[in-house]
Amino acid sequence: MPPADTAVTADAADGPGVRPTVRAVAMPSEHGGWGLTLEPGVLGLLVAPGLAGICLALAALLAFLARTPLKLALVDRRRGRRLPRTMLARRVATVELLALALLVGAALATAAAPFWAPAVVAAPLVATESWFDVRSKSRRLVPELAGAAGVCSVAAMIVLADGDSARLAAGVWAVLVARVLTSIPHVRAQIARLHGRSTSVATGIGADGAAVAVAVAAVALDDRLAAGAVAVLAVIVIQRVTARGDLPRAVVLGLRQMALGFGVVLVTALGVLISSN
Repeated sequence: MPPADTAVTADAADGPGVRPTVRAVAMPSEHGGWGLTLEPGVLGLLVAPGLAGICLALAALLAFLARTPLKLALVDRRRGRRLPRTMLARRVATVELLALALLVGAALATAAAPFWAPAVVAAPLVATESWFDVRSKSRRLVPELAGAAGVCSVAAMIVLADGDSARLAAGVWAVLVARVLTSIPHVRAQIARLHGRSTSVATGIGADGAAVAVAVAAVALDDRLAAGAVAVLAVIVIQRVTARGDLPRAVVLGLRQMALGFGVVLVTALGVLISSN
């Protein structure tokens, strides 16, 4: 999904006589990552609003921002080089990680109940993405799916922090994971077509099948998530129909996916709120 590897982009900024800027080392190049990071926080807060949830949603956003300078610093360390961008990336990452720690501390102090279980479950997924990141292989399917699924755990953490049930928390996480499972392979296939590369039909079918299975599991966990599961099915249908037409530009594809993602979030939240009344 990212248009370019962050390490490669920043390398270009480190040419002779070029002074790296904060923007060059701090701003993520993964444009689709903004939506994937914001969706869990928005869904969690719509279902279970609270101060602890706000802190967790902001912490997730900071983690997404900190990933870029942290990745650059770790890549440079692994390659045994010390570039002007290296120290700047370390300073930016340090500030962002400290702010993240403060937000998590505030969430702990204001939460109505423990919320760490989803973070423990998501840790291997985040670690998988980080392993690929340090090796400049983050654009592969496995790290993209692992990272996105891991970020979706924020919705579950927010629900638990508000004192809601573990089944609802796991269910909202499952709905978001189902959306990720179908959307990321679809976007990768579309981008491959834009560049004239062949795509695997079997991969797309398998991804959609996995998304349906996870969406059904979400409803089994909590039947208030039925609307969210239907929204995921709608995303699959829309993607299948639009894939047959003319290929859109990458920016249009990204905006369409962001709209679909927040559509799933809103429908899921409305389904939970209406069913709870």
